[in-house]
This record gives sequence, C-alpha cells and structure tokens, in this order.
Amino acid sequence: MSKQNTQNPPLTLETIGLTKRFGGLRAVGNVNLKIKKGELAGLIGPNGAGKTTAFNLITGLYKPTEGEILFQGESIVGPEPFEITRMGIGRTFQNIRLFSNLTVLDNVRIAYHPHAGYSLFDGIARTPNYYAKEKELTEKTQEFLAIFGLEKLQNEVAKNLPYGEQRRVEIARALACNPRLLLLDEPAAGMNPKEIVELMDLIHLIHDRFDLTILLIEHQMRVVMGICQHITVLDFGEVIAEGTPKDIQENERVVEAYLGKGAGHAA
Repeated sequence: MSKQNTQNPPLTLETIGLTKRFGGLRAVGNVNLKIKKGELAGLIGPNGAGKTTAFNLITGLYKPTEGEILFQGESIVGPEPFEITRMGIGRTFQNIRLFSNLTVLDNVRIAYHPHAGYSLFDGIARTPNYYAKEKELTEKTQEFLAIFGLEKLQNEVAKNLPYGEQRRVEIARALACNPRLLLLDEPAAGMNPKEIVELMDLIHLIHDRFDLTILLIEHQMRVVMGICQHITVLDFGEVIAEGTPKDIQENERVVEAYLGKGAGHAA
C-alpha cells in the first residue's frame, strides 16, 4: 500500500479545460495541468504564452471563462484571493511586491498576523494578552528568518536590500502563510549567476524542509532543467508539451521554439 502511494501520490493541483478570455482575446485555452503532491514542477513558454494568467486564475485574481481548478480535490473557482491563500496556496510575483518601507521582520511578520491569537479588543486596549501574543509572533518570525539566512537583516528596510535578498524575503513571507502549494512566478528574474545558484539551493531547501508542492514559472532554463521534476510548456495559451526535463529537452518543437538549438545538451 505504501509503495503504491509513493509511486502514485495524490494530485495537489489539477486544472481541467482551464480557459480565460479577455474580450476577443483568449489568453489561456483548455489547459489541463496535473501537479502531484510533493512535486517540483515548472511552467515554461515565451512571453505572452499565458503562464502568469494561469497563476492568476489559480490564485483567484482572475475568474475562469471556462473550466475547473481543483486544489486537493476541491474546487477553488469562486473564492477570493485571500480565501485561497488561507486554503493553502501561496505565491510570489514576477515583480517583487514587498512593503518596501517596512523592515524585513515586519514584512514576514505580517503573514503570521491572521494567526495572532488575540481579539480586536486586545489590540485596541493593548491588553497583556496582546503584548504576549505580539512577542510570540516576533519570536516565531525571527526563527523563520533564520531558516532563510535573513536573521541578521531583520531590521533592514526592504527597499535597501539587494535584489536577490528581496526575493528571498518575498519567498519567506509566502511560506509564512503555511501553504501546501507554492507558486513562484519567475523567481530568478533579474538575478546574477551567483544569486541564481543560491536561489536553486533555496528552492530545494524549502521544497524538502516544508514538504511543499511547488509550481514555478521561469525563463532561466538553468533553473528549470536543474530543479524541476516535471515541466509543462505553453504556447499561445495552450499546452504544447509536458514531461520530464529530458522529455522537454528532446522535444524538437520545444527546443526550436524556446530553448534554441543544442540547448538540450547545454542545460
């Protein structure tokens, strides 16, 4: 029984005929995704292929024109983005969205506040329970920052950090919401080679340590081929290929359109 479960883990995310139209433009058409529990999967394709639109549909920012989205077997079409976050789906954005004038500590601590454990009255009256729970939140956030190597930067204002560190803070904040599925939208965008290597190590760390299912959009083939177990390729809003990194590297249509000749050997 355990062997079967290991070989055939349940689906964390499934989209069925997922379609989104903006007026006469079809941004995503009949996309069927199957992301297994614990999988580290990639979603690739050229600019305008519909990747971020798919993320926005999964997280409730957009509503599908047609199709279904299932998270752990339950439909998530309809709930607002904050409700989907509470259900267990976290995400980062292509353009970093930190509270730029707040410290690293406060950026991540905000994600814990829905579980603060004190009432509105406690917050207004500043009761002993309020101060006790706020202290717990701060300590928990500091422990969490240490996992990401950010404890020494906790009092730094987010906008003053290097780009790679800002991305690390954003991922830490998404994980502080305690997701079971993490969506990363171009996490390596704008990074130098050293930062990319550090990012790949970080993604491996959080995938293993937090027992996460991860789906990432990425143009850096070094990242996609280096860490993803399964890859789906979109073109003009439709799935044109899917499989292991080896499958994708050997797919002539994908190699010619997105990776370039010889990329399968260089990755």
